[in-house]
Amino acid sequence: MAFFEFRTYRPMPGKLQGWIKIMEEMIIPFQVSKGMVICGSFRGETDESIYVWIRRFDSEEQRQAQYDAVYASEWWKENIAPIWQDYHKKEDIVVTRLVPTPRSPIQ
Repeated sequence: MAFFEFRTYRPMPGKLQGWIKIMEEMIIPFQVSKGMVICGSFRGETDESIYVWIRRFDSEEQRQAQYDAVYASEWWKENIAPIWQDYHKKEDIVVTRLVPTPRSPIQ
């Protein structure tokens, strides 16, 4: 059964716009190139401290394979890992796994 990751980030003060740029120009294109399905990327309308994105997986096995392809890659280690901590504290990230209800338009 397909499931989603609803990922909520709270970038450090003043870092939201820079984080959005990194997500849209580097992270999302790279993850899509590795087979991940990115359903959306959002910033808070009135809360400028929040960034949310949603990923879809067909199975836990697929999620694990795609995690390995992304996070164990040399590209990730060389380009994202060194700058990631400049934008976030690990404790400010919340990942919620969701399963769509039977009549949800997003499956």
